[in-house]
Amino acid sequence: MKLISWNVNGLRAAVTKGFNEYFERQDADIFCVQETKLQEGQIRIEPTREYHQYWNYAVKKGYSGTAVFTKVRPLSVRYGMESDSEDEGRILTLEYDSFYLVNVYTPNAKRDLTRLPYRLEWEDRFRDYVTRLDAAKPVIVCGDLNVAHQEIDLKNARPNIGNSGFTDEERGKMTELLDAGFIDTFRYFYPDRAGAYSWWSYMMKVRERNIGWRIDYFLVSERLAPRLTDARIDSERLGSDHCPVVLEMASV
Repeated sequence: MKLISWNVNGLRAAVTKGFNEYFERQDADIFCVQETKLQEGQIRIEPTREYHQYWNYAVKKGYSGTAVFTKVRPLSVRYGMESDSEDEGRILTLEYDSFYLVNVYTPNAKRDLTRLPYRLEWEDRFRDYVTRLDAAKPVIVCGDLNVAHQEIDLKNARPNIGNSGFTDEERGKMTELLDAGFIDTFRYFYPDRAGAYSWWSYMMKVRERNIGWRIDYFLVSERLAPRLTDARIDSERLGSDHCPVVLEMASV
């Protein structure tokens, strides 16, 4: 089973930069997208293979949004967290026979950290949500989690301590999520690999010099560890300020 997650930072723009060609070539079983930045009817993705498509649009135009393309029709689809009134299109949950897939675009705390309190409250609700799912069947979480967890996960750690995406509070919430019974699949395979990033600023020459952050993840329930076969970052794939992350595993 091959799963791909990519924050495309605007799907319409990504399509002009080779998204469809990458999608077709990868032939993933499940392909998740974050930050679609569109409304219903503004784009048509028509893969040559049969995929079921699910979209969660933000109310605000040109903002946020998630989508999932899956070869196997899920048993159910949930838009947002249970009993959650969020209108930013940040979560899609697909239920399959033996697992849940949660595609998520975590809120950004903003450069001035004005949204940090909301972010931390959201993190608590999200952790509670996925742990409740995990009590029923294993969970695969993927998406842009908007945090570099450890110093190894960004190029210039010390100058960024306290900045959005690398505050003690955000990193602590990531630790709490992992401690609740989840595995960071990339670090499962590559615990000490430095220089592996999934996001780069649009500033000149930053990506070419690999001055990046690893903020896109596949997390899985601990009991899925025996089924994991590989996790990688497709850092050569252009088309967004993020690159795709890939998870390969035995069928669940």
